[in-house]
Amino acid sequence: MSEIRIRPFAPGDEGAFFALNQAWIEQFFRMEEKDRKTLGDPVGQILAPGGEILMAEDGGAAIGCCALIPLEAGGYELAKMAVSQSYQGRGVGRMLMDAAIATARARGARRLFLETNGKLAPAIRLYETAGFVHVQRTTPSEYDRSDVCMEMRFHED
Repeated sequence: MSEIRIRPFAPGDEGAFFALNQAWIEQFFRMEEKDRKTLGDPVGQILAPGGEILMAEDGGAAIGCCALIPLEAGGYELAKMAVSQSYQGRGVGRMLMDAAIATARARGARRLFLETNGKLAPAIRLYETAGFVHVQRTTPSEYDRSDVCMEMRFHED
């Protein structure tokens, strides 16, 4: 694992970002319209509005990713986190999440929000150990599969 590194999204990463996310979504759920829109245009949907995409790579091959999507009032949504099945359980998700949290803090974020599904117990445990807490949904989700909402606050409002 010594070659695994986290880096910002770069031109040419679009296909890997799509494929990594499509793999986990289709393993457990189905691709939804919002998935196709976001994954099909990560530059326009995530980066252009002020977000960030982080890629995990091993020896130059993309093995994971996650995104920070800007929200209102100084928040970001932690979204589209994926790790290649052959790298799961090796700390790559933790590396991506830690890098995303550090990036959000450096940008002055007040909070991170995420949506997930109860079927994804390992991911939920990862979020909990990082300091995310379960919260009630305050707005409708754009995803049919979303049944768990979590949040991490950096600064009190």
